[in-house]
Amino acid sequence: MNFFLETLKVIGLSFYYFLESLVFLIVPKRKKNVSGEIVLVTGAGSGIGRLLSLKFASLGATVVLWDINQEGLKETSRLVKQNGAVRVHCYICDCSKREDIYRVADQVKKEVGDVTILVNNAGVVTGKTFLDAPDPLVEKTMEVNIMAHFWTYKAFLPAMIASNHGHLVSIASSAGLVGVNRLSDVFSSRWPNLLPLLDPEYVAEKIVTAIRQDQVILVLPRFGYLVMFLKSILPVKTAILLADYLGILNLMDNFKGRAKKD
Repeated sequence: MNFFLETLKVIGLSFYYFLESLVFLIVPKRKKNVSGEIVLVTGAGSGIGRLLSLKFASLGATVVLWDINQEGLKETSRLVKQNGAVRVHCYICDCSKREDIYRVADQVKKEVGDVTILVNNAGVVTGKTFLDAPDPLVEKTMEVNIMAHFWTYKAFLPAMIASNHGHLVSIASSAGLVGVNRLSDVFSSRWPNLLPLLDPEYVAEKIVTAIRQDQVILVLPRFGYLVMFLKSILPVKTAILLADYLGILNLMDNFKGRAKKD
């Protein structure tokens, strides 16, 4: 009897959730207010991390900036304050080191408060072929792009659970959905720009909107949703053939990376 009732419950809820998703395709969810929230952005010293920090600050949030690049942090902080926001806190943190993450997290909790929106954005891209990628660089990629998410969650999630309030965001990669040459070490964590190339400002705005509307998954570009569907039904060889045809396999051929600062 219990099995029968549980089955009916699953079927009923599945139907309800399906209808709910259809409704929200037509009528977008209302954006929640993030004013007063404490938003921590890793990799805030440049790129999408900097743009996300600026956007959250403009919405009235207290922004906590993490990066290993001190000069990048200073510039992001300057830009945030230039836009009129004053609630900004900067911390040097090496997200490849668990101990550093826990140490800086404790410092944030003491000096700023409990983080209510955590954006794991920091990432490493080698841009090298599988055999050319040095072992230490592969290890650092895994430590920053994957393991750091575990350590930041363990640091900040307990307070969110205790207050029944919080939001976790992973800027993850769809490189795990389709193979790309020179990205063998980051398939599970980062995604280079696929077709079409995306404007960082557009990406940041879409991410903030998804957070404010409690959207569970956001894939950019939207072409990625098709990739997810095709991967589930196409033979592996066909998927590789299409990826080669679309030029996805060679997207990283001209990748130069960011100059390393001492």
